[in-house]
Amino acid sequence: MSALARSRRHRFAPMLLLAFALLVVGGAYTALAPSSAQADALDDADAGKGEALFIANCATCHGPGAVGTDLAPSLVGVGPAAVHFQVTTGRMPMQASGPQAEAKPPQFSEDEALDMAAYIATLGPGPAIPTEEQVDPALGSAPNGMLLFRVNCAMCHNAVGAGGALTEGKYAPSLMNSSPTIIYEAMLTGPQSMPGFNDATLTPDEKRDIIAFLMEQRGTNPGGLSLGSLGPVSEGVWVFVVGLGALIGCAVWIGSRSS
Repeated sequence: MSALARSRRHRFAPMLLLAFALLVVGGAYTALAPSSAQADALDDADAGKGEALFIANCATCHGPGAVGTDLAPSLVGVGPAAVHFQVTTGRMPMQASGPQAEAKPPQFSEDEALDMAAYIATLGPGPAIPTEEQVDPALGSAPNGMLLFRVNCAMCHNAVGAGGALTEGKYAPSLMNSSPTIIYEAMLTGPQSMPGFNDATLTPDEKRDIIAFLMEQRGTNPGGLSLGSLGPVSEGVWVFVVGLGALIGCAVWIGSRSS
Protein backbone atom coordinates (compact mmCIF):
# COMPACT_ATOMS: atom_id res chain seq x y z
CA MET A 1 0.00 0.00 0.00
CA SER A 2 2.83 2.37 0.82
CA ALA A 3 4.39 1.70 -2.60
CA LEU A 4 1.08 2.48 -4.33
CA ALA A 5 0.73 5.69 -2.33
CA ARG A 6 4.25 6.76 -3.29
CA SER A 7 3.50 6.12 -6.99
CA ARG A 8 0.37 8.27 -6.80
CA ARG A 9 2.44 11.10 -5.34
CA HIS A 10 4.91 10.98 -8.22
CA ARG A 11 5.32 14.38 -9.90
CA PHE A 12 4.30 12.99 -13.29
CA ALA A 13 1.15 11.33 -11.96
CA PRO A 14 -1.20 14.33 -12.46
CA MET A 15 -0.07 14.75 -16.08
CA LEU A 16 -0.54 11.06 -16.79
CA LEU A 17 -4.01 11.09 -15.21
CA LEU A 18 -4.96 14.20 -17.24
CA ALA A 19 -3.75 12.60 -20.48
CA PHE A 20 -5.69 9.44 -19.69
CA ALA A 21 -8.87 11.44 -18.93
CA LEU A 22 -8.58 13.39 -22.18
CA LEU A 23 -8.09 10.16 -24.11
CA VAL A 24 -11.19 8.61 -22.51
CA VAL A 25 -13.36 11.71 -23.10
CA GLY A 26 -12.19 12.09 -26.71
CA GLY A 27 -12.80 8.44 -27.46
CA ALA A 28 -16.26 8.52 -25.90
CA TYR A 29 -17.22 11.64 -27.87
CA THR A 30 -16.02 10.11 -31.13
CA ALA A 31 -18.00 6.95 -30.47
CA LEU A 32 -21.22 8.54 -29.28
CA ALA A 33 -21.45 11.86 -31.16
CA PRO A 34 -24.11 11.96 -33.91
CA SER A 35 -22.91 11.86 -37.52
CA SER A 36 -22.05 15.24 -38.95
CA ALA A 37 -24.43 16.88 -41.41
CA GLN A 38 -21.39 18.20 -43.23
CA ALA A 39 -20.11 14.68 -43.84
CA ASP A 40 -23.51 13.61 -45.18
CA ALA A 41 -23.86 16.50 -47.63
CA LEU A 42 -20.25 16.46 -48.78
CA ASP A 43 -19.71 12.71 -49.04
CA ASP A 44 -19.54 12.81 -52.84
CA ALA A 45 -18.02 16.30 -53.15
CA ASP A 46 -14.52 16.81 -54.54
CA ALA A 47 -12.55 19.44 -52.64
CA GLY A 48 -9.85 19.43 -55.35
CA LYS A 49 -12.37 20.42 -58.02
CA GLY A 50 -13.81 22.95 -55.60
CA GLU A 51 -10.41 24.55 -55.13
CA ALA A 52 -9.96 24.84 -58.92
CA LEU A 53 -13.41 26.44 -59.25
CA PHE A 54 -12.63 28.80 -56.40
CA ILE A 55 -9.32 29.91 -57.89
CA ALA A 56 -10.93 30.51 -61.30
CA ASN A 57 -14.04 32.34 -60.08
CA CYS A 58 -13.63 33.61 -56.51
CA ALA A 59 -9.96 34.19 -55.68
CA THR A 60 -9.90 37.56 -57.47
CA CYS A 61 -11.97 39.04 -54.63
CA HIS A 62 -11.49 36.60 -51.76
CA GLY A 63 -7.80 36.06 -52.37
CA PRO A 64 -5.69 32.92 -52.80
CA GLY A 65 -6.52 30.49 -50.05
CA ALA A 66 -9.74 32.44 -49.34
CA VAL A 67 -7.92 34.58 -46.76
CA GLY A 68 -9.72 37.75 -47.90
CA THR A 69 -8.68 41.02 -49.55
CA ASP A 70 -9.73 44.66 -49.46
CA LEU A 71 -12.61 43.68 -51.78
CA ALA A 72 -14.07 40.71 -49.91
CA PRO A 73 -13.80 39.02 -46.50
CA SER A 74 -11.94 35.88 -45.56
CA LEU A 75 -13.87 32.63 -45.98
CA VAL A 76 -11.71 30.65 -43.58
CA GLY A 77 -14.07 29.22 -40.99
CA VAL A 78 -17.35 30.33 -42.61
CA GLY A 79 -18.26 26.68 -43.19
CA PRO A 80 -19.81 24.84 -46.12
CA ALA A 81 -23.36 26.01 -45.32
CA ALA A 82 -22.43 29.64 -46.04
CA VAL A 83 -20.79 28.72 -49.35
CA HIS A 84 -23.71 26.55 -50.43
CA PHE A 85 -26.20 29.31 -49.57
CA GLN A 86 -24.35 32.07 -51.41
CA VAL A 87 -23.54 30.02 -54.53
CA THR A 88 -26.86 28.19 -55.02
CA THR A 89 -28.89 31.40 -54.62
CA GLY A 90 -26.73 33.16 -57.20
CA ARG A 91 -25.60 35.82 -54.75
CA MET A 92 -22.02 34.79 -55.42
CA PRO A 93 -20.20 35.63 -57.57
CA MET A 94 -21.57 39.19 -57.41
CA GLN A 95 -22.19 41.06 -60.63
CA ALA A 96 -21.42 44.46 -59.12
CA SER A 97 -20.85 46.08 -55.75
CA GLY A 98 -23.99 47.31 -54.01
CA PRO A 99 -25.74 47.59 -50.66
CA GLN A 100 -26.17 43.82 -50.66
CA ALA A 101 -25.65 40.83 -52.92
CA GLU A 102 -28.68 40.25 -55.14
CA ALA A 103 -30.18 36.79 -55.58
CA LYS A 104 -30.08 35.69 -59.22
CA PRO A 105 -29.95 32.48 -61.26
CA PRO A 106 -26.95 30.48 -60.01
CA GLN A 107 -23.86 30.27 -62.19
CA PHE A 108 -22.81 26.88 -60.84
CA SER A 109 -24.54 23.53 -60.59
CA GLU A 110 -25.44 21.92 -57.27
CA ASP A 111 -22.46 19.54 -57.56
CA GLU A 112 -20.07 22.43 -58.25
CA ALA A 113 -21.46 24.34 -55.26
CA LEU A 114 -20.89 21.30 -53.05
CA ASP A 115 -17.33 20.94 -54.40
CA MET A 116 -16.55 24.55 -53.45
CA ALA A 117 -18.21 24.04 -50.07
CA ALA A 118 -16.01 20.97 -49.51
CA TYR A 119 -12.91 23.03 -50.35
CA ILE A 120 -13.84 25.80 -47.91
CA ALA A 121 -14.55 23.15 -45.27
CA THR A 122 -10.90 22.05 -45.51
CA LEU A 123 -9.73 25.55 -44.52
CA GLY A 124 -11.44 25.60 -41.13
CA PRO A 125 -14.50 24.33 -39.25
CA GLY A 126 -17.82 26.11 -39.70
CA PRO A 127 -21.59 25.56 -39.95
CA ALA A 128 -22.45 22.42 -41.92
CA ILE A 129 -25.02 21.96 -44.67
CA PRO A 130 -28.21 20.62 -43.02
CA THR A 131 -29.47 17.12 -43.63
CA GLU A 132 -32.82 16.33 -45.27
CA GLU A 133 -34.23 15.39 -41.87
CA GLN A 134 -33.23 18.76 -40.38
CA VAL A 135 -35.14 20.69 -43.05
CA ASP A 136 -38.16 18.40 -43.49
CA PRO A 137 -41.23 20.58 -42.74
CA ALA A 138 -43.37 17.49 -42.16
CA LEU A 139 -41.33 16.82 -39.00
CA GLY A 140 -41.74 20.37 -37.66
CA SER A 141 -44.45 22.18 -35.70
CA ALA A 142 -45.96 25.03 -37.70
CA PRO A 143 -47.72 26.66 -34.67
CA ASN A 144 -44.46 26.79 -32.70
CA GLY A 145 -42.67 27.96 -35.85
CA MET A 146 -45.15 30.84 -36.18
CA LEU A 147 -44.35 32.03 -32.66
CA LEU A 148 -40.60 31.73 -33.21
CA PHE A 149 -40.76 33.45 -36.60
CA ARG A 150 -42.76 36.40 -35.32
CA VAL A 151 -40.42 36.89 -32.37
CA ASN A 152 -37.14 36.56 -34.31
CA CYS A 153 -37.80 37.23 -38.00
CA ALA A 154 -41.06 39.09 -38.72
CA MET A 155 -39.67 42.55 -37.97
CA CYS A 156 -37.63 42.31 -41.18
CA HIS A 157 -39.20 39.55 -43.29
CA ASN A 158 -42.87 40.46 -42.60
CA ALA A 159 -45.29 38.31 -40.59
CA VAL A 160 -45.55 35.62 -43.30
CA GLY A 161 -42.09 35.93 -44.88
CA ALA A 162 -43.04 38.21 -47.79
CA GLY A 163 -39.99 40.41 -47.23
CA GLY A 164 -39.55 44.08 -46.44
CA ALA A 165 -37.36 47.16 -46.81
CA LEU A 166 -34.41 47.93 -44.53
CA THR A 167 -32.11 50.96 -44.34
CA GLU A 168 -29.47 52.23 -46.77
CA GLY A 169 -30.87 50.42 -49.80
CA LYS A 170 -30.91 47.01 -48.13
CA TYR A 171 -33.92 44.75 -47.84
CA ALA A 172 -35.05 41.48 -46.31
CA PRO A 173 -35.91 39.19 -49.23
CA SER A 174 -39.14 37.31 -49.64
CA LEU A 175 -39.01 33.72 -48.40
CA MET A 176 -41.97 32.57 -50.48
CA ASN A 177 -39.80 30.76 -53.04
CA SER A 178 -36.83 29.81 -50.86
CA SER A 179 -36.19 26.11 -50.34
CA PRO A 180 -36.12 24.67 -46.81
CA THR A 181 -32.36 24.10 -47.09
CA ILE A 182 -31.74 27.72 -48.09
CA ILE A 183 -33.90 29.01 -45.22
CA TYR A 184 -32.07 26.80 -42.71
CA GLU A 185 -28.66 27.88 -44.03
CA ALA A 186 -29.65 31.55 -43.83
CA MET A 187 -30.68 31.15 -40.18
CA LEU A 188 -27.46 29.28 -39.44
CA THR A 189 -24.99 31.61 -41.18
CA GLY A 190 -26.64 35.05 -41.02
CA PRO A 191 -25.92 36.39 -44.53
CA GLN A 192 -25.46 40.14 -45.02
CA SER A 193 -27.74 42.19 -42.70
CA MET A 194 -29.34 39.12 -41.15
CA PRO A 195 -28.13 37.98 -37.71
CA GLY A 196 -26.99 34.41 -37.36
CA PHE A 197 -29.02 32.05 -35.19
CA ASN A 198 -26.69 29.36 -33.92
CA ASP A 199 -27.98 26.19 -32.28
CA ALA A 200 -27.85 27.83 -28.86
CA THR A 201 -30.16 30.64 -30.01
CA LEU A 202 -32.52 28.54 -32.15
CA THR A 203 -32.15 24.78 -31.80
CA PRO A 204 -32.22 22.61 -34.94
CA ASP A 205 -35.78 21.55 -34.05
CA GLU A 206 -36.85 25.19 -33.71
CA LYS A 207 -35.33 26.03 -37.08
CA ARG A 208 -37.31 23.16 -38.58
CA ASP A 209 -40.47 24.49 -36.90
CA ILE A 210 -39.92 27.87 -38.58
CA ILE A 211 -39.51 26.13 -41.93
CA ALA A 212 -42.76 24.23 -41.34
CA PHE A 213 -44.56 27.53 -40.67
CA LEU A 214 -43.17 29.19 -43.79
CA MET A 215 -44.10 26.24 -45.98
CA GLU A 216 -47.70 26.49 -44.73
CA GLN A 217 -47.92 30.13 -45.84
CA ARG A 218 -47.51 29.27 -49.50
CA GLY A 219 -50.72 29.27 -51.48
CA THR A 220 -52.94 29.87 -48.46
CA ASN A 221 -54.92 33.13 -48.21
CA PRO A 222 -57.58 32.67 -45.51
CA GLY A 223 -58.76 36.26 -45.94
CA GLY A 224 -59.14 36.05 -49.71
CA LEU A 225 -57.02 38.44 -51.80
CA SER A 226 -53.54 38.55 -50.22
CA LEU A 227 -52.54 42.00 -51.59
CA GLY A 228 -48.98 40.73 -51.74
CA SER A 229 -49.04 39.72 -48.05
CA LEU A 230 -47.36 43.04 -47.28
CA GLY A 231 -49.51 43.81 -44.28
CA PRO A 232 -51.03 47.15 -43.25
CA VAL A 233 -49.41 49.22 -46.02
CA SER A 234 -51.08 47.47 -48.95
CA GLU A 235 -54.26 46.94 -46.92
CA GLY A 236 -54.41 50.64 -46.02
CA VAL A 237 -53.93 51.68 -49.64
CA TRP A 238 -56.75 49.32 -50.65
CA VAL A 239 -59.08 50.77 -47.99
CA PHE A 240 -58.38 54.40 -48.82
CA VAL A 241 -58.24 54.14 -52.61
CA VAL A 242 -60.87 51.47 -53.28
CA GLY A 243 -63.03 51.56 -50.14
CA LEU A 244 -63.28 55.30 -49.63
CA GLY A 245 -63.29 55.84 -53.39
CA ALA A 246 -66.35 53.59 -53.68
CA LEU A 247 -68.08 55.42 -50.82
CA ILE A 248 -67.39 58.81 -52.41
CA GLY A 249 -68.66 57.52 -55.75
CA CYS A 250 -71.87 56.28 -54.10
CA ALA A 251 -72.36 59.63 -52.34
CA VAL A 252 -71.92 61.54 -55.62
CA TRP A 253 -74.35 59.19 -57.41
CA ILE A 254 -76.99 59.52 -54.65
CA GLY A 255 -76.60 63.29 -54.64
CA SER A 256 -76.99 63.52 -58.41
CA ARG A 257 -80.16 61.37 -58.33
CA SER A 258 -81.80 63.45 -55.61
CA SER A 259 -81.11 66.82 -57.27
